[in-house]
Amino acid sequence: MQQTLSQYREALLASLLVSAWMVEARDPYTGGHLWRVARLSHALSIAAGDAPAEASRISIAGFLHDIGKIGIPDAVLRKPDKLTDEEFAIIKTHPRVGNRMLTGHPLAPLVEYAVHFHHEMPNGKGYPQGLHGDAIPRDGRLVGICDAFDAMTSTRPYRVGMPIEKALDIIERNLGEQFDRTLGELFIAIGRGGQLHHIVGHTDEGIPLGMCPSCGPILVQHRDTHAGDHTACPACAGEFVWQKKGNALAPVATGRKAVVMANEQAPDNAVIHALVQQWAASQSA
Repeated sequence: MQQTLSQYREALLASLLVSAWMVEARDPYTGGHLWRVARLSHALSIAAGDAPAEASRISIAGFLHDIGKIGIPDAVLRKPDKLTDEEFAIIKTHPRVGNRMLTGHPLAPLVEYAVHFHHEMPNGKGYPQGLHGDAIPRDGRLVGICDAFDAMTSTRPYRVGMPIEKALDIIERNLGEQFDRTLGELFIAIGRGGQLHHIVGHTDEGIPLGMCPSCGPILVQHRDTHAGDHTACPACAGEFVWQKKGNALAPVATGRKAVVMANEQAPDNAVIHALVQQWAASQSA
């Protein structure tokens, strides 16, 4: 019976992670964001002295933090330019939407604080509730740092991602204001110690981001992607074939359009399985 219950919880968790991944897949410019926030959150949790089980839970919370964006219209979520004030007001609803989505879910306690409070700030200028300091649950403060760092170091159509050191400098200048001071200092320390380089600019362990050379959105390579496999840009629908380049794979344009393929991206089941297994192993340790 215990094994059956464990399998049930793992299946429930996997379904939540798939839902979050499908939300991310709607935005062609943020591929790998959830994986990176999950890994950054895990690294920061370990640096803060958390036990492996707690760090694994925080990693799951990092992956699910944006699940409320399921309620954001495509016209806003997929917009390649800077958002207007009205559009940003719509984006700001996603923590509340995510919190409502999780209401009553058996696994909500694992992640609800990160989902609801990752955009709060110690100075009270965050959202959705404008909480101050330690009134913000720790999960929200921790995942919020990782989310902001990934946003700063990721390339968007209207700007190039900044170097790691510059992003860390910004966090340092805003300790106690936008970012929790204690957790922020730990994050800066591991960043300057080189512990984040393998995460920034990647969509999975050892897999760097692929970019569409025509319009910029992310071309996501999975662990089971092989040379000769095809993919398509989720924005312009340009078709690409993955080809060997040294020890890695690189997307090469075929010159064709692949509209159907661009709209049929499969969840990255290898990433989702790894997160579930890490969490399951931590529960039995």
